[in-house]
Amino acid sequence: MGKSLGVLLIVVGLIMLVWSGFTYTKEEKIVDVGAIEITADKQKTVNWPPYVGAIAMVVGVIIYIGAKRRQ
Repeated sequence: MGKSLGVLLIVVGLIMLVWSGFTYTKEEKIVDVGAIEITADKQKTVNWPPYVGAIAMVVGVIIYIGAKRRQ
């Protein structure tokens, strides 16, 4: 279990270092009056700092090495 968690954190950390965020489109209701409804597409952005990916990688390496030494 420890090895797989360590590898997972390493991969996630690497992905977070390569991509610093993503953008998605969400449909929001602007006006809702009886049978009339007006919506608009709004772009939302999710960003994270690069050091979060680096921390995830370091923790993953520590967990992986710790699990390897227990065997």
